[in-house]
Amino acid sequence: MRLAVVDGYTDEPAGLGVPPYLDVYARYVAGAAELAGVETVHYFTIDTLRQDWAKSLSHLAEYDVVVVIAGVTTPGKYLGGTPISLDEILDIGRVEGPVKILGGPVAKFGYGIEGGTVAVPPSKFRRYYDVVVSGDVDLVVYRALTEGLEKAVPSETHKDFYLVDEFAVRGAKIVLQHPNYGKNLIVELETYRSCPRYVTGGCSFCTTVAYGPVITRSIEGIVKEVEALYKAGVMHFRLGRQADFYTYMAHDVGREDFPRPNPTAIERLLVGIRNAAPGLRTLHIDNVNPGTVARWREESIQITKLLVEYGTPGNVAAMGIESADPRVVKINNLKVDAEEALEAVALFTKYGSARGPNGMPYLLAGINFVAGLPGETEETYRHNVEFLKEVLARGLLVRRVNIRQLLIFPTSRLWPKARKLTSRLREHKRRFLLFKKWVREVFDREMLRRLVPRGTVLREVFTEVHYHNGTYARQVGSYPLLVYIPTRLELGRYIDVVVVDHGSRSVLALPYPVNINVANKRILRHLPGMTRDRLKALVSGRPFKSLDELRQKVGDGEYLNYVSF
Repeated sequence: MRLAVVDGYTDEPAGLGVPPYLDVYARYVAGAAELAGVETVHYFTIDTLRQDWAKSLSHLAEYDVVVVIAGVTTPGKYLGGTPISLDEILDIGRVEGPVKILGGPVAKFGYGIEGGTVAVPPSKFRRYYDVVVSGDVDLVVYRALTEGLEKAVPSETHKDFYLVDEFAVRGAKIVLQHPNYGKNLIVELETYRSCPRYVTGGCSFCTTVAYGPVITRSIEGIVKEVEALYKAGVMHFRLGRQADFYTYMAHDVGREDFPRPNPTAIERLLVGIRNAAPGLRTLHIDNVNPGTVARWREESIQITKLLVEYGTPGNVAAMGIESADPRVVKINNLKVDAEEALEAVALFTKYGSARGPNGMPYLLAGINFVAGLPGETEETYRHNVEFLKEVLARGLLVRRVNIRQLLIFPTSRLWPKARKLTSRLREHKRRFLLFKKWVREVFDREMLRRLVPRGTVLREVFTEVHYHNGTYARQVGSYPLLVYIPTRLELGRYIDVVVVDHGSRSVLALPYPVNINVANKRILRHLPGMTRDRLKALVSGRPFKSLDELRQKVGDGEYLNYVSF
């Protein structure tokens, strides 16, 4: 039997699978297929299939089973890949021959790709796919392969992680087929499912609580998966599949809205991962509930210190603040008020801002805002601006601010209000755009100056795409800083760069050190302190053999700090 996994990419509140990130779905499905006795499992990304769409569809028809993974519930902008479109999902569904199974968030919640819209419900796909999995796709695939398609229940979910741990280890080698393998591939690791705030319903808009009561994965299970991935060649890991990393194995989960963190268990996990993958290059996390940090300060300090000790620099604790408007916070059962959120940001600034060997602070907060929530008025945006102004005034550090518009899914409590809320989003569109513009042009630019001042050297930046006459590059990590290098460099390699200027969401940087004798004018003119006359003298006077010779012919200046020969 031959099985194909088509990765259309996923992006959820707890989990990211757009390259260079690889989420758990495809790995678990591959492991389930192997355990069920499937001889051949092939993995394809949607971007790979797009290279010759007609030929790819014909090729998929040759498989016995085709499993499509897709679903974006927290839309973003992506540098490494483009999530599958609605038409592409339907095109694959029309392929004749194989058993076709649709899984991931798109099958559970519906298709959504843009904030401010209403998702296409999962029922749309049932005429195109043999199974639309509203439960756990890996488990449903396993049942279909071992007991027959007619015995597979689309809504079946794991009650524990017993089979998941087996699937995860067996499916680890699927990474060898990923286009980013051996380059900048970073894999998601799952620690638990759903959200501790399930007990009170969670935030009004969230899809994570739809997974039901929290089920927690064992340290041993996670560590064994890391060991298998590391043996397969994975060097970059992200503990991203949880609503709040700080509540992994927390006390009173299932009874308290904000359970007390368990630093001892988290230390065992981090030590276990380090022992299983001693040469790893990235160990980051994703989500942290600011309410947990504000309510359990001492435990949160301990965990932050552990992440600095065992993690790698450039780490981001992405916090869903959503709104600084107290009215919106109350109506939507959000996690914190503005002052509590500031306390959480301050904790990460104090205990996580030390700069690591790659040039980035070890662990800082990230802030998420959601526009369009019930109760929002124009005053809401004033509250949000005042909150961010206070972050600046207090000298706090934030790695990034994510602003997105509400995307409403059928499983959300907001579904009955979908039309009204999308109408309100249109009414507030101008105010939303003004807020976003202020954040990008004022807050983000100033924050980047604080985070990576001019002259900061960033190590192991991976060149990803060309843009006009330059190159975009990033370090590998949870929310890596976007770097623009003003020349076209070879893609797919790691280089060191030095920051020379700051944009709204990216920094301008030069290869470090700048070889003064071979660098082109596009690079040289961006050197700090480089004037037109100096540039002319430099180019006409090359080659130079020493700093003294360079200084004598071109003049003294800050640019001398960044050059080599």
